Amino acid sequence: MSKQINVALIGNPNTGKTSVFNQLTGLNQKVGNYPGITVEKKEGICKLPRGVRAHIIDLPGTYSLNTTSLDESVAVELLLNKNDKDHPDVALVVSDVENLKRNLLLFTQIKDLKIPAILVINMADRMTRKGISIDIELLEEKLDAKIALVSTRKGTGIEKLKELIADYKNLSKTPNVDTTVIAPEYFEKLKNTFPKEDIYKLWLVITQDVNFMPIQKNLIKDASSFSTKSKSELKRLQQKETILRYQFINGILKETYKVDINAAKGFRATLDKVLTHKVFGYLIFFIILLTIFQAIYGWSEYPMDMIDGFFASATEWVKETLPPGVFTNLIAEGVLAGIGGIVIFIPQIAFLFLFISLLEETGYMSRVVFLMDRIMRPFGLSGKSVVPLISGTACAIPAVMATRTIENWKERLITILVTPFTTCSARLPVYLIIIALVIPEGSFLGLSFKALTLMLLYLLGFAAAILSAMALNKILKIKSRSFFVIELPNYKLPLLKNVGYTVLEKTKSFVFGAGKIILAISIILWFLGSNGYSDDFKNAESIVANRIAENGFSDNSKTYIANNLEEYKSSLTNAEIDQTSSSFKDSIVAMNSTLEEKALNQEIASYKLEHSYMGYMGKAIEPIVSPLGYDWKIGIAVLTSFAAREVFVGTLATIYSVGNDEEETIKNRMAAEVNPVTKEPLFNLASGISLLLFYAFAMQCMSTLAIVKRETNSWKWPTYQLVFMSLFAYIIALVAYQILK
Repeated sequence: MSKQINVALIGNPNTGKTSVFNQLTGLNQKVGNYPGITVEKKEGICKLPRGVRAHIIDLPGTYSLNTTSLDESVAVELLLNKNDKDHPDVALVVSDVENLKRNLLLFTQIKDLKIPAILVINMADRMTRKGISIDIELLEEKLDAKIALVSTRKGTGIEKLKELIADYKNLSKTPNVDTTVIAPEYFEKLKNTFPKEDIYKLWLVITQDVNFMPIQKNLIKDASSFSTKSKSELKRLQQKETILRYQFINGILKETYKVDINAAKGFRATLDKVLTHKVFGYLIFFIILLTIFQAIYGWSEYPMDMIDGFFASATEWVKETLPPGVFTNLIAEGVLAGIGGIVIFIPQIAFLFLFISLLEETGYMSRVVFLMDRIMRPFGLSGKSVVPLISGTACAIPAVMATRTIENWKERLITILVTPFTTCSARLPVYLIIIALVIPEGSFLGLSFKALTLMLLYLLGFAAAILSAMALNKILKIKSRSFFVIELPNYKLPLLKNVGYTVLEKTKSFVFGAGKIILAISIILWFLGSNGYSDDFKNAESIVANRIAENGFSDNSKTYIANNLEEYKSSLTNAEIDQTSSSFKDSIVAMNSTLEEKALNQEIASYKLEHSYMGYMGKAIEPIVSPLGYDWKIGIAVLTSFAAREVFVGTLATIYSVGNDEEETIKNRMAAEVNPVTKEPLFNLASGISLLLFYAFAMQCMSTLAIVKRETNSWKWPTYQLVFMSLFAYIIALVAYQILK
């Protein structure tokens, strides 16, 4: 059995840490949360020389071990806590070749913890273009450490890095800096109080709550309460430590790191002036968004049609192949219908993540954050609030977690409360199916009406977030003052491997995360829709047959029979169409009989569904949703979608599939639905716009509420959030329907 070692991957943001992680682990990686806390934990397996396996943990990005956020605190705790099962045998400190000075601050701190550390200098392919030269051998000697010069873009240096990791036992643990010189008497007292503990580890444990409360205070018993100095005094000592380390780093880099200033000049400054311009910057961002939404519709149409057709055929195949019975109905009408209702949107969701990943990889997203700070300030937010708001387009849960980078509590609270207004990828399936049904074909300035509608919904969500933030800024009486600081990374061509991993991981997470909920709800809904207790349900066949015998088929069935009969006639060749021949008349009679039989089965299925357990539940909530233009079926879908927004489509797919023998796609079934009162299509412009607006403003899901509760440590804020957003969404949808109907 091969030996496994723990490897911690740590570094400043924007150093290419994720690229190194991807190069080492490939597809052998998974994403979860740290136990007991909602901080993303990314880990993977890497095979090393001599049969060694490395368990690699990608720690949250941090500039130093002096923590200022919860993410950083998690990283520091793992480095300090030797009892943690993931405590590293070796640390890989990833640095950017252009910002080596700043990156070395973190490296020297980790090395002073006496953890075997390897300095990974990334983006080596940029050295010639930027006029950078490094004397690696001399730098290794000065730092008393091993260095791996790598380029994740070209894949160079990775094998050497693996060799160094496998040989971690021979790495030096000698500290770079003697921290005790900043306050000799204090550190002497500290050493005497805890003679068995490492002095620098003690120092870090004591100072963790200077900037941010630690997760665990018992890493070293009683050390965190060693309060012979005030917080302000400890803060000044931290500053002295930082100055001491930079003096050491500057002395080393003076001998080992050279930059040709003339060669380093590029077009970054010029590009920044354009992309962050107070007019052109917003215009460019707006054009990029329009392009993204147009592409989401244009590129995904063909694969979506294939998936939709596949599930319709699969459902029909299951019904024809398996013996009739409860199990067959469960598979065809419950499982396949529910899952098919969400799998169809994989192409569009994948394209959305693709574009977001490309914007992040190029460095453009940081410019957007900087640009939006000008807009955010008057509304009580900062540019840092844009990160959660933009990441909310993927999912509100990590977006709410991303607010931890906001130091100011008032800004953070407001951002948490308004982030769910941002349109997440879970709403995308709802938007796409409704837009496809109610928005007409056509274009404006080369952009389709459907793409423009989708973008308008995203902008409405963002506008609602901004206006809500302005109101909260005036309502919340919390004194605050903050400064906005952001690093603008260098521009770079996207690394396709990174983009591919991101799209694959995010899409897989979306599908499997939503799939579990949808599968469970689909089975429950199938049971509720396929069973009932009343005589109406039990005697549905005879009741419907008698009604048709007395009054004929319903208008919906008559339309169905007439349309399909005309379609059949148009499919015949000229030779086959001889209206005087008996064979033609017989074929028409036979087809009409077949269609009437199908219409009878559909009316029975519809009657049974209406009088099933689910039908009675839907009828109970129908008075609440009917003013919005919804029937009881849509009401059930809205209700179940509180578990997860994407369940809406899966629910309707299940409801319309129960007892239905037709090989039709979910879109066609929804398009065929008729309002029993108005006799018009149920999904028309008025009801469609009402639904779109309801989902644009309604609270996203119960998981988001749970995360808000955890992040605010109170049920008060998520309760306010749920009540306000639900009422606001209901009122807007009501007004829209009443005006448009």
